[in-house]
Amino acid sequence: MIRRNARLRQEYLYRKNLEGKEKDVYEKKRKIKQALNEGKPIPSELIEFEFNSRKEMSIEGEEDYKRLNIDDEYARAGVLDPKVFVTTSRDPSARLTQFAKELKMLFPNSQKMNRGAHVIKELVDACRANDVTDLVIAHEHSGEPNGLVVCHLPYGPTAYFEIVNCIMIHDIQDAPPASLAYPHLIFNNFTTPLGSRTENILKYLFPVPAQDSKRVLTFSNNNDYISFRHHIYEKDGHKNVLLKEVGPRFELKLYKIQLGTIDQPEADVEWVYRPYMNSTKNRTFL
Repeated sequence: MIRRNARLRQEYLYRKNLEGKEKDVYEKKRKIKQALNEGKPIPSELIEFEFNSRKEMSIEGEEDYKRLNIDDEYARAGVLDPKVFVTTSRDPSARLTQFAKELKMLFPNSQKMNRGAHVIKELVDACRANDVTDLVIAHEHSGEPNGLVVCHLPYGPTAYFEIVNCIMIHDIQDAPPASLAYPHLIFNNFTTPLGSRTENILKYLFPVPAQDSKRVLTFSNNNDYISFRHHIYEKDGHKNVLLKEVGPRFELKLYKIQLGTIDQPEADVEWVYRPYMNSTKNRTFL
């Protein structure tokens, strides 16, 4: 099984490398098209490429290229509803168990399982066998939720988040009953390539909502802390909208993205937060 997973990972990396070559071809085609439209001579370094590919060359529009994602981990996202599996670290406290239950209510089509004595490899293998798309593991420190791991299956990536200022549903006064409708998602200020990557990891935990859904989840990035809020709304007349917070409420801080699943410690690290970044002023990564 270990060798099979390594082989599948190598096949994925090979496909990913091919898409990188396709990107280079696209850039050459784009420069040739721009030169022709402006009535300028084709750059000398592209003449041989243009001659060899004239017969089969079809200039792709930017929209066609945007559909090519250098990572095909989310190629089926939006076509099939995600299937999320929620669990905790071993020997969870009552508060972490409650937090895991609230996470299950956040993710439609999700299941929660008590961790017990199961090791990570057993969890990942069981998720793969049951076509689970994402494994979510909550961690704690001194009884307070302080970590969240989102592992996309079957090939990764795996994102590691720190949880700060966690307020659960029963801590919010006058919180309305939680809705199980597919939520609308709001992402604010994810402007960098790393921000876009993080947005995809979080966005594809949720299925496509119905137009009339009254449930809204907000992920707002501010100085690399992602504020999460959960609301439902009601229309009062034609113009007024009543917004009610459901919970839970917390902040996430990304500290690592790994190009593999959580049971593959040898997988490459795509991005990690380093200590020297604390002294970098006026720089946001998300």
